[in-house]
Amino acid sequence: MRYEAVIFDLDGTLINSIDDLADSCNEMLVAYDFPTHAVDAYKYFVGNGVGKLVERALPADKAADKVFYEKALAKFREIYNGKVLNKTRAYSGIRDTLAKLMEKEIPMAVCTNKPMEAAKTIINILFEPGTFQMVIGDRPGYPRKPDPTTVLEITEKLGVTPDKVVYLGDSGVDMQTAVNAGFLPVGVLWGFREKEELLENGAKLLLEKPTDLLFNVQFKK
Repeated sequence: MRYEAVIFDLDGTLINSIDDLADSCNEMLVAYDFPTHAVDAYKYFVGNGVGKLVERALPADKAADKVFYEKALAKFREIYNGKVLNKTRAYSGIRDTLAKLMEKEIPMAVCTNKPMEAAKTIINILFEPGTFQMVIGDRPGYPRKPDPTTVLEITEKLGVTPDKVVYLGDSGVDMQTAVNAGFLPVGVLWGFREKEELLENGAKLLLEKPTDLLFNVQFKK
């Protein structure tokens, strides 16, 4: 099989954003005199959108209080918007891999559960213009991953069939997304989760480093 397009997750796949997410969420918690969490804990809080991140970080009784939860979520968004690129960086080897795919004229896109504005800000600053044909984050009225609606929207606009698409991600949610859409599910081991989670959720291929993609997947050119 020769593949014709690649869709990437963002956090934990293209970028290491965990410090900025953790710092922002901990600042929100401190503002309400709640206990904070270690950075490593946030690797398991992220992946399902900022709403779930805040819910998981808050004390259980406060997360269940809908009025307070919405207040805390708004506070987190305000803080994170000011920290979105404080420490966030592209993973080593990512830019080289993207450049090689561009040379092969392989269309690329990003689908993330991160808020759309933050996702586009990061992509526009950390990556060369024109690298990605589409960048879609969390949008009101649209289901989040692992629902395949958004990634299938991307494939339709790219003009490729699902069976010719490679999907890269670092979590079980990403692998479920790829399986649900009929893509090749490729798990990355430089991200936030372990290989066991990736395999349990359908990963057909695991990559130790970004450039491994070029040697383990056949593309059309």
